[in-house]
This record gives sequence, structure tokens and C-alpha cells, in this order.
Amino acid sequence: MSLELFKLDGRVALITGGTRGLGYVMAQALAEAGADVIVTSREKEKAEAAARAIAESTGRRALGLAVDVTVAEQVEAMVADSVQAFGRIDILINNAGINVRKPIEDFDEASWDLVQNTNLKAPYLCARAVAKTMKSQRYGRVINLSSMLGSIALPERGAYCSSKGGLIQLTKVLALEWAPYNITVNALCPGPIATELNTVVMNNPEANRFFIENIALGRWGRPEEIIGAIIYMASEASSFMTGASMVVDGGWTAR
Repeated sequence: MSLELFKLDGRVALITGGTRGLGYVMAQALAEAGADVIVTSREKEKAEAAARAIAESTGRRALGLAVDVTVAEQVEAMVADSVQAFGRIDILINNAGINVRKPIEDFDEASWDLVQNTNLKAPYLCARAVAKTMKSQRYGRVINLSSMLGSIALPERGAYCSSKGGLIQLTKVLALEWAPYNITVNALCPGPIATELNTVVMNNPEANRFFIENIALGRWGRPEEIIGAIIYMASEASSFMTGASMVVDGGWTAR
């Protein structure tokens, strides 16, 4: 009975930025747990290739859509296409994200806007777009990919830290607004995970050493180590959790 809580049979999950890194790992995991999935990318070929790979390996239905999640009209079309294809959207994972590392005095306005639009504006647009569908279903799971840097800071991450901190606050507001509709909204806050986004840090000996020294477990996390958390947050197992932030960081923020 307890394991039944983690099954996603009959559910439909939409994962932005779901063609690589943590996004792809999460999309694959949700499909393995029984969900049909939609994955997005700015590039149509990448989205469709990722969807085919997930469908072939899991036997679940999968759809790849090209969308710029910072553009409201494209986000609305993405949701409409998803509902047309699968009839519903039960799970939204706002995963698409970007990081630009610069001292604040060197941060040009275009780079600042790019980070804020991708990491904070896009989740707002996507959540707003799925609201009508989830409210009519009286069911939904919205999971915002924040970061441990949404609550702690590192130098040269001014845009990233502020966007991820803002996303945690947006999560709390949506949780309060949508609780009457049986829609939960939570934030998943990974720490140092060995993904493409962090390659520049891992390839810098001094920066890599700083990270390893601050991770209690003494190593970078593996992308698959996020699977347990995302299945929990997307499933009935987390039905009494909303407005929360779950940190998976190897113990960094425990210091």
C-alpha cells in the first residue's frame, strides 16, 4: 500500500527544459513511475528526440514541444498543445534555468534580465498558464526548481541567487492561493549536482576544491540522486506538503 503512493499511473507531467541535465533525468523518472510526459526545449529537434527516447525506454506516451518559456504567448500555446494531446496536466515542473556568473559591477543589464526572465518570470508564466486546467481538475502538483542558492549566497551569483530566492517566495504565494483547489506548490532546491550547468565550476580546480570542501558528503551529487525527491513531490506521497522547499545539497546548508 505505501509504495502505491509513489505511482503516477494516469498522470500527465510537463517538464520545462526537459531534454538534458536534471530536466531529462526527472522526465525519465516520472515516466518510469507511470506518467505520460511532455518535455520542452527552445529547439524542436532536441525536444522531439528526448520525447522519443523516453517513450522508447519506458513505454509511456511522450511529447516534445519547442517553446521559449519566457514568452507568454508561447507558454500558453505549450499548455494548450499539452492538454489537446493528453487531455490534462497533473504535474508541472518548472525546471528551465540558466546561470551567469559575474561580479555585480560587471553584470550587464542583458545578462541580468536573461537570468531573471528564465529563472523567475518563466515559472510564473507557466504556473499561470496551467492554473485553469489544474483548478478545473481540482488537482495539481507544481514543482519549482529553485536551488540551495535561493536561501544562501555565493559571490558572483547576484542574478542567480536573487532569481532562485524569488522563486521560493513565488512558491509560497502560489501554495496559499491554490490550496483550496487541491493544488500543491513546492520548491526543490538542489545543491551542487554534476550537470552541464556546473561544468565551468567543476573544471576550475580552485572553484571545485572550494565546493568539495563545503559539501558535507565530500563530493558532487549525481543527477540520478534527485529522483527520489521528485517522485515524492510529484506523487500522492506528498499530498500534505505545500509551500515547502526541499533541499538536496549533500549537507552544504547544514553548516
